[in-house]
This record gives sequence, structure tokens and C-alpha cells, in this order.
Amino acid sequence: MRTLLIAAGIVLLLAGLLWPWLTRLPFGTLPSDIRIDRPGFRLYAPLGTCLLISIVLTLIAWLWRG
Repeated sequence: MRTLLIAAGIVLLLAGLLWPWLTRLPFGTLPSDIRIDRPGFRLYAPLGTCLLISIVLTLIAWLWRG
């Protein structure tokens, strides 16, 4: 469990450091992502992106357990 938490921390640290470059990727523009921009209010709910990431991670975990 300790190594899993350390690995997760390293991944989050790298994602934080690489954030300026990660925002340029085409993720977050899927058709099912919700974006509402109004004066004084901004809502962004990346439903499609979260679903896609979940499916990819599930397939990787499934293949890893083999």
C-alpha cells in the first residue's frame, strides 16, 4: 500500500508540473463535456473525458492482471 501511495503521489506531482503542456492536449473537448460560461459564473464538467480516462485505466488494469 505504501508503494502505491508513493507512486500515486509521484504521478500527481508530475501532472502538476506538466499542467501547462497538458492543457494543450485535445482532451476536454469531447461532445459530452459540459461547459457553461455566463457573466459571473463558469461551470466545466468533463463527463466524457472522465469516462474515457476511466475506460482506458480499467483496460490497463485488466490487462496488467492478465
